[in-house]
Amino acid sequence: MIPYTPEPFTDFSNPKEAQGFEEALAKVRSELGLQVPLVIGGQRIATEQTSASINPSRYGETVGVVAKADRTHAEQAIQAAHYAYKVWSRVSPEARATVLFKTAAILRRRKHEFSAWLTVEAGKVRAEADADTAEAIDFMEYYGRQMIALAKKSDDLLVPMPGEHNRLEYIPLGVGIVIPPWNFPLAIMVGMTVASIVAGNTVVLKPASTTPVIAYKFYEMLEDAGLPPGVINFVPGSGAEIGDFLVTHKLTRFIAFTGSRDVGLRIHELSAKQSEGQIWLKRYIGEMGGKDSIVVDRDADLEAAAQAIVASAFGFSGQKCSACSRAIVHQDVYDEVLRRTVELTRPLKVGDAADHGNYTGPVVDRSAYEKILEYVEIGKGEGRLLTGGGTPEADRGYFIEPTIFADVEPNARLMQEEIFGPVLAFSKATDFDHALEIANNTEYGLTGSVFTRNRAHIERARQEFHVGNLYFNRKCTGAIVGVHPFGGFNLSGTDSKAGGPDYLLQFAQLKLSSERL
Repeated sequence: MIPYTPEPFTDFSNPKEAQGFEEALAKVRSELGLQVPLVIGGQRIATEQTSASINPSRYGETVGVVAKADRTHAEQAIQAAHYAYKVWSRVSPEARATVLFKTAAILRRRKHEFSAWLTVEAGKVRAEADADTAEAIDFMEYYGRQMIALAKKSDDLLVPMPGEHNRLEYIPLGVGIVIPPWNFPLAIMVGMTVASIVAGNTVVLKPASTTPVIAYKFYEMLEDAGLPPGVINFVPGSGAEIGDFLVTHKLTRFIAFTGSRDVGLRIHELSAKQSEGQIWLKRYIGEMGGKDSIVVDRDADLEAAAQAIVASAFGFSGQKCSACSRAIVHQDVYDEVLRRTVELTRPLKVGDAADHGNYTGPVVDRSAYEKILEYVEIGKGEGRLLTGGGTPEADRGYFIEPTIFADVEPNARLMQEEIFGPVLAFSKATDFDHALEIANNTEYGLTGSVFTRNRAHIERARQEFHVGNLYFNRKCTGAIVGVHPFGGFNLSGTDSKAGGPDYLLQFAQLKLSSERL
């Protein structure tokens, strides 16, 4: 087996790649409106209640008509997963990893097709969609290798004892509930799901309500790779109808969640309570957002800092938990960094994600659109609006211009609350101590970045800037599997470190057996 290396991003300046993506986009458009069923125990199930997945760039366009699970379906899915676990948990780690490797190979061949689905269902421009697809491939390749290595090294963890044969092995937990987000509807969904199954667990997958078609397409690919029925059960549905039911079920052994703080806290609370008949403590693997900062010191490379702020704040319209929504700049260079950031932002084009002339596409749906515009109005009372805030083509899609507010106080709502949209607040720091104080004054702790040439300040930030992923002299988005294990502190979640060497440990438990010779 060759060592893991991250999947390269597509060079769309290559005419062959650009044409390949256009052909994939045409293929996807020919399939729009497809019917998406539930899949329980390998059986496709249509339901009377359905929901429509909508293209956020063209909200008159239906991507798919999706079956909605009720509690009866949720119960059936858990029972199917429980039944499949009895066999799947005894399949060798190497065989489980092989399913991941085969699926990764299929996805690599169909990369542009899946990126095109991300364009029409999630509103990602092709570069963002391509990165999402590459990360999904990376998760499968990385976790497959990690599981094989984990199974081989367990015996090496023990101290030898004469006269005994002692064995330590990682065994699976049981049935897991996977609840992925809509913003990385392929990569994060894939990562949480395949980590669960490669460790020997079975899964009830409840995809994000705005991006279920991508999740279903991935499930089909797993089937093609040989995944047995019931190992993954696909149950789109409303959180109010089936969410709490799945989390609190007595057979649920763990919950893997990525999403908002409020939903994540509720799941954490529910998962901590014992249900009748439950004989274990449920595990909770949670990633719950961020309020991420880029700190710019007085001696920084100001051009590099401004470019990183723009890329981190406005890539995918700021809809990343790692997105920079706070620029904290030393007072001596504040005006220059602010001016240059605004200059770089104003020319950015917003529009249909399928149009390659646009820098970024829409926000995901009407609820997000209205929430972000509320924050734009809040910002007008908390700072100076320097650019953005408009809504081009509002009669067509959920487009919001990249928006910058200056002179925002550290405790203002714009500096404290997760907006999850293209809204950036600038705050002035009197010195580096003050900058770190502002950077740490939120309830989150996911990502952050520091631009400085001062080695002492780098080491201080390494110790004092309390985030799970800290970057120096680069943007605060764009973590790569195996290179930048991802997860945060405080209310950003459980610091699960997705794409890292210990991620799979959360989906397994250690069992010791000891034999007297």
